[in-house]
Amino acid sequence: MNKKVFIISYDLRKIGQNYTPLYDSIKSISKEWQHPMESVWFVKVPNGVHAQAIYDRLKPALDDNDSLLIFDVGADRQGWLPKSFWEWLKK
Repeated sequence: MNKKVFIISYDLRKIGQNYTPLYDSIKSISKEWQHPMESVWFVKVPNGVHAQAIYDRLKPALDDNDSLLIFDVGADRQGWLPKSFWEWLKK
C-alpha cells in the first residue's frame, strides 16, 4: 500500500496546557509516526487520507486560541535531524 507523510505542527498557547490528549490523538492517526521536535510530528498514512481528516481528529484536543498546521510532505525536503528520522522517512 502506498503511503504519504503529513507534518503536524502546533502552538498550544494556554499556560499549563496538557499535551496528552493531543499526543494521543496524533498517535491514533497512525502507528507510524515520529516526534522529532517539540511541536512537530510526522505521520505516515494511506494515500487516501487527507489533511482535513487529520484536522477533524485533532481539533477537539485544541483550545480556540491554539494554532495547528497540517500539510503533506513532498519529496523535496532537507533538515538537520537524527539519522534514524531520515531513515524512517525514506521507508
